[in-house]
Amino acid sequence: MNGSITRQPSAFIPIGMSLAALITVLYHIAMFGIARQTDEGAAAHIWQLLMAGQVPLVAFYAAKWLPRAPKTALQVLAAQVGAALAALAPVYWLGW
Repeated sequence: MNGSITRQPSAFIPIGMSLAALITVLYHIAMFGIARQTDEGAAAHIWQLLMAGQVPLVAFYAAKWLPRAPKTALQVLAAQVGAALAALAPVYWLGW
């Protein structure tokens, strides 16, 4: 059962969304540098949508799997939070 809950879309999609948000930030830095823009661009909106969009998926995963398999569910939730923090780190560090 533990292997099957890590294969649930609500387990791995938020991690993928966080990685996509991180790649969006890194791509923006590579193309345009770290200077602040006068207006939020498409990269900022994509990042915001990716980060906000994973919240309901994480909540659904926690509500469904924490009661059934708490140990594995907590490990997956920790991975999801870690991925989200990795995507938040450059934005926080650069003060965007």
